[in-house]
Amino acid sequence: MVDFDVVDLPDHDAPATGDTAPDFTRPLVNDEFWADASLSDLTDDGPVLLVFHTMAGAFPATYVWNELRDRGVPADVQAVGVSISSPYEHKAFLEERDVDARLFSDPAADVAADYDLEHDLDGMAGVTEHRPAVFLLDEERTVQYRWVADEWPDFPDYEELADALAGL
Repeated sequence: MVDFDVVDLPDHDAPATGDTAPDFTRPLVNDEFWADASLSDLTDDGPVLLVFHTMAGAFPATYVWNELRDRGVPADVQAVGVSISSPYEHKAFLEERDVDARLFSDPAADVAADYDLEHDLDGMAGVTEHRPAVFLLDEERTVQYRWVADEWPDFPDYEELADALAGL
């Protein structure tokens, strides 16, 4: 049995379907290196599945990326994560979990704040992490699909997400 409490998350004002997702620039990590990149650089190349998740290595992040890996993301959609983890932690996570994605490092949770997805980690004031959320963005950064957790832990409806991916 997993030993954790389910926590209700506060209301949010994350971008909704039809909104333009805020642009940002952060270190983007793959399994070999990292470099600063912007979200708009990625969407210029095609649709992006933007996944906000808990720190790399935490079970919710592992579960989400395992599900996405096992279910598959279409080849024409870039799967990209965002969390408070450092580039070093992201690199190790990608290697250990065989995740076919790139991950933005947002240790100060500024991107989470821009998306209204930050919350105090385990109720600790001043220690912020990303609320789990998924946004499917088109080439103009328009949100085509959105899921945002209402409680922790919570996970997207993967069948609904698959339908959204198929509908691009």
